[in-house]
Amino acid sequence: MTTLRFLVSLITKDNDYQMEQAAAAKAAAAELGVEAQIIYANDDPITQSTQLLKAIQAEPSLRPSGILVEPVGATSFPQVAKTAAAAGIGWAILSRQAEYAAELRKAARPPVFSVSADQVEVGRIQGRQVAALLPRGGAVLLIQGPSVSSVSRDRHMGLQELLAPNVHVTTLRGRWTEESAHQSVCSWLRLIAAQRLRIDLIVAQNDAMGIGARKAIEETIPDPEREQWLGIPIMGCDGVPRTGQTWVRTGQLAATVIVPPNTGEALTLMAKALRSGTVVPEHSYMTPTPFPAIEKLVPRRPANE
Repeated sequence: MTTLRFLVSLITKDNDYQMEQAAAAKAAAAELGVEAQIIYANDDPITQSTQLLKAIQAEPSLRPSGILVEPVGATSFPQVAKTAAAAGIGWAILSRQAEYAAELRKAARPPVFSVSADQVEVGRIQGRQVAALLPRGGAVLLIQGPSVSSVSRDRHMGLQELLAPNVHVTTLRGRWTEESAHQSVCSWLRLIAAQRLRIDLIVAQNDAMGIGARKAIEETIPDPEREQWLGIPIMGCDGVPRTGQTWVRTGQLAATVIVPPNTGEALTLMAKALRSGTVVPEHSYMTPTPFPAIEKLVPRRPANE
C-alpha cells in the first residue's frame, strides 16, 4: 500500500498553539503510519496561498494525498480548495468552518471538510470567567486577534453575549503573538499615562497575547504603580499544557480556555477517508473547557470602589 502523504499548512512558528498544532499532527502521523510535512505561512496569506498552489501543481508523484490548512487571513482559500479537489487531493480547513465545503463536496471525489473548536463557545467561556472574576462589573482591557480573523470575531461574539452591562470594555488588537500584544499594550499605556485610568481585568483572545500584555506592564508602568498593575488578573485562551496552563499554575495568568489542537483529528479523519472511502462529516467540533474550573476563580473588587 502506498504511504499517504499530507501537507499541514500552519500560520506561524511564533505562537505556542501553532506549535502544539504541529506536534499533534506529527504524533497523529506516526500513529497512523503516514507522512506529514509541516509548513508555516509566516503570518502572510499570500505566502500561504503560494505555498499551497506550489504543492498542488507539483508533479503527480510529488503531490500530497491531502492538505490541512489553518488559514492566515479572512479567506479559507475557496479557489485553492477547488484546485486541490480537481487534482484529487483531500482538503481540510482547521480552526474554522469552510463556507464552500457543502458545494464542493457535491462534486469532489476526495474528502473536503473542516475541524475546529466551537469558537463562539470559547468566547462564552471567557464571558463566564469575566463574570466570576468581576461579579460587580468593572473595566476590562480586551486584546483581540486580527480583525480579518473569523476566530477572533467568533470568540468576541460569544464573549459579548455574556458580558454584563456594568462591564466596560476597551479594545486593542494583536496578531496572536506575544510581541504584537506587547507593542499594542505599550502604546496604549503610554497614551493613557496622564489619565490615571484603572483597569480591573485584562482579557486576551489567546495566552501569548496575555503574556505580552503582562510584559508591557512590567516595562512601561513606573514604580510605585507597577505592582498594582501587575496585580490585575489576566485571562488568556488556548491552554497549551506547557504554556497557558503552566502560566495559570504559576500565577502569570488568572485563567485560560483549553482549546484542543485539531490537526490530529483532521489527519485521522482524512487518512480514514482516503484509505476506506469513509464519508467524513462536513464539519467536526472540538470541545473547549475552562482552566481552572470557573468556580475556583476568586472575585475581584472593582478599582473604583
